[in-house]
Amino acid sequence: MARGNRPGHRRFGLIRKLPSGRYQASYLGPDGRRRAAPDTFARKREAEQWLAAVETELLRDDWTDPALGKIPLREFAEQWIAEHKISRRTREEYASVWRLHLASYLGDYPIGQISTDLIRSWRATLLREGRSEDRTAKAYRLLRAVLNTAVDDGLIKRNPCRIKGAGQHRTPERPTATVAQVTKLSGLVPPRFRVLVLAAAFTGLRWGELVALRRCDIDLDGGAVHVYRRLAEHKNGEIEAGPTKSVAGARTVALPDVLVTELREHIAEYAEDGTEGLVFTGDRDGPLRRGNFHRATAWTRTVVAAGLPSGFHFHDLRHTGNHLAATAGASTRELMHRMGHGSMRAALIYQHATTERDRAIAQRLNDLVQGDEDSTEDDVG
Repeated sequence: MARGNRPGHRRFGLIRKLPSGRYQASYLGPDGRRRAAPDTFARKREAEQWLAAVETELLRDDWTDPALGKIPLREFAEQWIAEHKISRRTREEYASVWRLHLASYLGDYPIGQISTDLIRSWRATLLREGRSEDRTAKAYRLLRAVLNTAVDDGLIKRNPCRIKGAGQHRTPERPTATVAQVTKLSGLVPPRFRVLVLAAAFTGLRWGELVALRRCDIDLDGGAVHVYRRLAEHKNGEIEAGPTKSVAGARTVALPDVLVTELREHIAEYAEDGTEGLVFTGDRDGPLRRGNFHRATAWTRTVVAAGLPSGFHFHDLRHTGNHLAATAGASTRELMHRMGHGSMRAALIYQHATTERDRAIAQRLNDLVQGDEDSTEDDVG
C-alpha cells in the first residue's frame, strides 16, 4: 500500500497522499486508461472504500465510464430525438416538448449529474410556473425515455426518473354523443362532410385513418372498411401518407348496414375518381385538412347546435364509437381490434359501458316480471 507521498502497490487501484494531506485514488479502467476519483479523500480508509466499490462494479460488469456521464443532456437528448425510430409527427411533438419544458431547465447539466432530486425540483418548477399536469407528465415521460437509452448506452448506471406517478396524468373523461346527437350533428355540417361524421362515430376510426381512406379500402358489398394507412399533417402544413399508427392499427372494421348505405351515396357524389380516389376530400378535392374542416363546418358552433358541449372535439366521435361498441356488447379483445390498439389499457376504458348495458338488461327483466305479475292479477281478478 501507499506510504506517505510514495505510491504503493495494491491489488487494485492506486492511492497516494497529496501535499495537502488528502488522499487521491485512481485505477486502470477496462480500456487501460487511468481514472481518478472525482474528489480527494480526507482519510485513506475512505479512498480504499471507494476503490473497493469500483472493483466490485468491474467484477459485476456494472462499471460505466465516468467520462461518458459528462455529456450534456442537451447534446444527448437532441440526438435521441433526431435519431430515435418514431414517426415524423411524434418527432415534432418531442422536439416541442423538449424545447418548451426541458431544454432551459436541464439541458446544460451533464447526464451523470442528473439526480432524482434535481428531476423532482424541475418537475415542481414546471407546475409552479403554470404548466399543466398533462404537459408536465409528457415532459417527464420524454426525459425518462431519453435517460433509459443513456442507461442502455452505458452513460449512466440507473435512470434517475424514479418519481412515482410523475409520468401519469388522469385526463378528464371525454364527452360522448348519443346516436340522436350524432345524427343531428351530421345533418348540420355541409353535405360533403355528413358521412365523415357518421363514419367517425360508427367505426371508431381516427381522423388520420378516415381522411386517408380510398375507394379500394371500402368493401360496400361485404360491409367492411380496410384500414391500411393514415395521413399525418405536420406543423409546416405538409401532409404525409404513411402506415397506421401501429401494427395493430392495420385492421378490417365491420360497418353497420345504415353506414354502408350512406357511404355508397357519398362515394358516388363526393369521392375522387378511380379505385385509388380519396373517399373524403375538401371543397377543392385533395386531402382534407383539419383546419379547413373546422372552418367549413363552423365546428364549435355546430356541435353546440347539436346539443353537445362546446369543447366536443372531432376525436370525441371516435370515443363515441368505442363507447357504442362497448354498449353493444363488444368484448375487450373486440374493442382492441376496432380501435386498432395492441394493448388492453385503452380498450378497458370503455368497459364501463357494459354496466349501462347491464342496467338496461335489468330494466327489461323488470318489465317482463312486472308484465307477468300484471297478467296474473288480471287472471285472479
